Amino acid sequence: MNNDIEKVLYSAEDIQKTIGKLADQLSEEYKDKDPLILCVLTGAVLFTVDLIEKMDIMAQMDFIDVSTYFGGTATTGQLKLIHDMTADVKGRNVLITEDIVDSGRTLQYLVNLLKERGAKSVKTVSLLNKPEGREFDVNVEYYGYKVPNEFLVGYGLDYKGYYRNLPYVGILKPSVYSED
Repeated sequence: MNNDIEKVLYSAEDIQKTIGKLADQLSEEYKDKDPLILCVLTGAVLFTVDLIEKMDIMAQMDFIDVSTYFGGTATTGQLKLIHDMTADVKGRNVLITEDIVDSGRTLQYLVNLLKERGAKSVKTVSLLNKPEGREFDVNVEYYGYKVPNEFLVGYGLDYKGYYRNLPYVGILKPSVYSED
């Protein structure tokens, strides 16, 4: 897997330091607010677990799975709710955790869904923010890194379900996915 990486952007150590800073910021923001932390599957699992482990607040966690990629390198433009959350969000402060916000399609869908279901507030924390890829007007209130418009893998990010387990975030060599 490591041979498929053109360049490492953020080491495991860098990522953990950044998550620590985000956790401190969010602990202050959500102190005494009893947030529901909503992890967007599957990519945000590693980030969410490391983030909540470092947060010093009372919070609940739930999961939702929405996809627009279906294994490729670019969004299909079609959104599918694969797994819905189980928690009731009515009157709750919800913090969406994402691995990366790219086009904004998924995030826009989730924010609208949570507001329709009566969430008191909806904010987003993402490890990676790729504004160059933005097609939808969404707000990423908290993020770790602003990233280039490259195909990234590692630390939850995948290509066809692989590379998620890399401890760092790197740029995938175009030769790996150029056949798609």
